[in-house]
Amino acid sequence: MPSLEELDVREVPPARRHLLIFSAFEALEPGQTFVLVNDHDPKPLYYQFQAERTGTFTWEYLKQGPEMWRVRIGKTVPGG
Repeated sequence: MPSLEELDVREVPPARRHLLIFSAFEALEPGQTFVLVNDHDPKPLYYQFQAERTGTFTWEYLKQGPEMWRVRIGKTVPGG
């Protein structure tokens, strides 16, 4: 499966966004990342990752608003 470079969820209905994002995360190989593009600060998503995927993800803001947020989300390498 090719690496997903960017996932733009701005046109996705809000009720479907987290499921889509977590599906993209699960498809990553350890060490891979994708950039999430969103129309608001995805802080609730970060808290969900913390609760459900503690220690298995990375989170780096690349752009923080005011109209677009870009966050690099990655899957950590076990033991890395």
